[in-house]
Amino acid sequence: MKLTKPILIARDEVEKFFPGLKPKTLANLAWQGRGPRYYRQGRRVFYRVEDIERWLTQQPILTADSSIDYPEDVNR
Repeated sequence: MKLTKPILIARDEVEKFFPGLKPKTLANLAWQGRGPRYYRQGRRVFYRVEDIERWLTQQPILTADSSIDYPEDVNR
């Protein structure tokens, strides 16, 4: 089954679209004032897929074999 990319996803559904990213991790990061931007509707917490993608790609782990051709990678 192919999942289409939604605009918003609930915290408890994040792992369906981002395998390995646990809802508990996002909850802990939000409590610490870190992580991707989120929105609250009552007790439910939602994330824009675009915000999660941006947050994930802003934290690269650079290795000796990493490509250095990213222009936004000036903080090394």
